[in-house]
Amino acid sequence: MNVPAGLERAIGAVLGSAVGDALGAPFEFGPEGAFSARFPRPGHGGEMCGGGGWEPGEATDDTQMAVLVAESLLDHGGLDLPDVFRRFQRWAAADPKDIGLQTEAVLTGGDPWDTAAALHFQVNQRAAGNGALMRAAPSAVHFAREGREPTMDAARRLSALTHGDRAAWEGTAVLHDLVRVALEGRDPLGAVPETLAALHPDHRRRYSVVLSPDWHPDQATEFNGAVWPCLGSAVWALRTTTSYEGAVRAAIDLGGDTDTVAAVTGALAGATYGAGAIPERWTELLHVPLPGFADRVLRAQDLAELAERLVVPG
Repeated sequence: MNVPAGLERAIGAVLGSAVGDALGAPFEFGPEGAFSARFPRPGHGGEMCGGGGWEPGEATDDTQMAVLVAESLLDHGGLDLPDVFRRFQRWAAADPKDIGLQTEAVLTGGDPWDTAAALHFQVNQRAAGNGALMRAAPSAVHFAREGREPTMDAARRLSALTHGDRAAWEGTAVLHDLVRVALEGRDPLGAVPETLAALHPDHRRRYSVVLSPDWHPDQATEFNGAVWPCLGSAVWALRTTTSYEGAVRAAIDLGGDTDTVAAVTGALAGATYGAGAIPERWTELLHVPLPGFADRVLRAQDLAELAERLVVPG
């Protein structure tokens, strides 16, 4: 079946993020180079290995939350922030295998959807994690047709549901815009200066550093569970490789928060290279449990159909 190029890239973004998440999950908090040490020969299979509590091909909270965003957008014909928050709360209450500490605190604290993250940030003064970045692929695909400003605005609003620090909003907005550029068939790396120019001035300089062509993840000043090095690592992985597989492999080999760095990289690389570039040996085992939602489990084909509906709703 011939799939239009734009749609193939949209499917690539959503599916690519989920695949990166599932591939990276067993290596989370491990050392650098662990993925290639175990699978030294690209293309020889077995990489969807599972481990660390994850089944082979099982996606984590990164993709689970992304699916919840996607289904809310589709059910409501656009952005309904209270509904997204309610879905997140329902999921968090169902004891998912993994949930970020900050995200859990915001979703289970009992505060209203429009103040919960801000109140958490006021108390803790720490909310620049990558937990909004990880779930960005579906909303980036959905809003891309509306252009840069609406896409970045939606990213900020979705991020603010769980992250009170504007740094997280701006990083999520960058990812949305770079995916948007890739979906148009353009080079997202070449668009970085334009995207940076659209950021809030207070955050532009810090993102300029991690998105610079000469930046390397070894130069990060925070663990890559923070939004800045996570996004910078994903862009670095795309910049220094020539394929979807190569980019995701490079991301996981960085160690640390491997599922999320690979999910973000997978969204970018999938949008750049298209769904056809994602190895079938990786998609065939992919599955996304949805705790709190009737024990549903989505497969690769379900994610592809979600992506298509996000591009062409109705």
